[in-house]
Amino acid sequence: MSTLRDLAEEHTALRPADIDHLHRIAGDWQLLSDLSFADLLLWVPVDGDGTFLCVAQVRPTTAPTAYLDDQVGRIVGGAEVAHLEVAHRQGRIWREGDPVWYGDVPARHEAIPVRLRTGDGEAGEVIAVVGRDTNLSTARTPSQLELNYLTTADDLAQMIADGTFPPPRHPGETTSAPRVGDGLVRLDANGKVTYASPNAQSAYRRLGYASHLVGEDLAKLHRRLAGDPLEGTDAGNAVLAALRGEAPPRREIDARGATMLTRALPLMPAGVPIGALVLVRDITEVRRRDRALITKDATIREIHHRVKNNLQTVAALLRLQARRVAMPEARVALEESVRRVASIALVHETLSMSSDEAVEFDGIVDRVASAATEVAATEVSVGMRRRGTFGVLPAEIATSLVMVLNELLLNAVEHGFPPADEEAAAPSPADAPSPSPADAARPEAVVSAPRPEVVVSAHRARKQLHVTVTDNGRGLPEQFDAERGGNLGLQIVRALVTGELRGTIDLRNGADGGTEAAIVVPLARGTTDRLTGRAGPP
Repeated sequence: MSTLRDLAEEHTALRPADIDHLHRIAGDWQLLSDLSFADLLLWVPVDGDGTFLCVAQVRPTTAPTAYLDDQVGRIVGGAEVAHLEVAHRQGRIWREGDPVWYGDVPARHEAIPVRLRTGDGEAGEVIAVVGRDTNLSTARTPSQLELNYLTTADDLAQMIADGTFPPPRHPGETTSAPRVGDGLVRLDANGKVTYASPNAQSAYRRLGYASHLVGEDLAKLHRRLAGDPLEGTDAGNAVLAALRGEAPPRREIDARGATMLTRALPLMPAGVPIGALVLVRDITEVRRRDRALITKDATIREIHHRVKNNLQTVAALLRLQARRVAMPEARVALEESVRRVASIALVHETLSMSSDEAVEFDGIVDRVASAATEVAATEVSVGMRRRGTFGVLPAEIATSLVMVLNELLLNAVEHGFPPADEEAAAPSPADAPSPSPADAARPEAVVSAPRPEVVVSAHRARKQLHVTVTDNGRGLPEQFDAERGGNLGLQIVRALVTGELRGTIDLRNGADGGTEAAIVVPLARGTTDRLTGRAGPP
């Protein structure tokens, strides 16, 4: 199904600012739908030929819908949209007419013109029409709650026609809470409560206010309830701002161990401030869980920090022992253990600074690669380069993968390129055949040896992480057994890849020389890629 913007751009000549305003209405009109007990359909005129296109629809959560089928994308004309044509042409709310039938469902039509106010605050032209269609099959005598809902809905409908609803959204705010059913309080122009729904009354009771709300000055009540004077001032000022016609950001009130979220909206039909609408929601349990999660996250980060410190202590002890060992083989083995422990500590260091059990792995790879060139036992200067991105990896994959890459990079640097003594044993230029005069005259005939380099490549495909470590060195020795051969480091690599990571590894000579280690690691369904924001591979 096409989006509101797609439909409007394809079928109408609406300006970008007009479409943005329609988006704001569609983002906040669940409130009006619930108060109206009616479906809302957003209609835009098509090419001025008397037809209208439905670009958005919302169903009420407080009443049965009038439409079983989705109406978005439907183009209608003729008598079926006569009420929309009147509202669009005359710029007024249309409420005349008899009920209509949609199958077995009787419905009442209303049409609300949509205006976008100009830069100087004046009401602009009508750019669309909101159809308010009420299912009449369950019609009955309305209660006091329903009467207050409908009265407030009429005020908001007039504000849509005036171009003053919805109010501008504050940065970081969503439209999901609080809703009409969570709790509703209506104020008069003096800030006194004229109606409070039962759920609103219950929310205030949890804050410690046991009396009935009707007749109370809500701004003063918020100041009394909040134990913190500053927070009470914020909550009270939000109500006063709404009474002045402003749309303040949502505020929370904490009292007696309970927390209530409030949203104050001005009521200004025809531009006249007549009061405010305050939506409230008890979010005590939500905030309790938030605090528990924050505590848990802090505890997990502290654990990772201590694990990192312990691993660094182990590495220091192994390094100290290596200095006191006389046997060269034992010293080399201890130094390799130090590097392996340090690579694991690097992952826990990153996790200790993260808010979740996942790490941005590219930075870890870069640090491991840099360390491999510094500590490798070789006289050859080897360059390191990363191609592609690993993205965000969960801790269980990152811990094993960093050890695998550490071993492969060290092997590539130490064994992929011949040391200086082997280079000296190679045939000297004096022993090599002299180039012909014709070849010597051509500069391109003199080819310098490529700079020693190791490249780490990574990409995601089909819920798998593909990693390749390639060097341009001398390649694998003859008779090398990729399954069983190799030193302890390669044995560790095979064990981690096939065991902990449940992946595969292929060691082979590169097509252009050197050695290539290709690793494929399956990614869990919940693994995210921060570059795309999606689950799984891009």
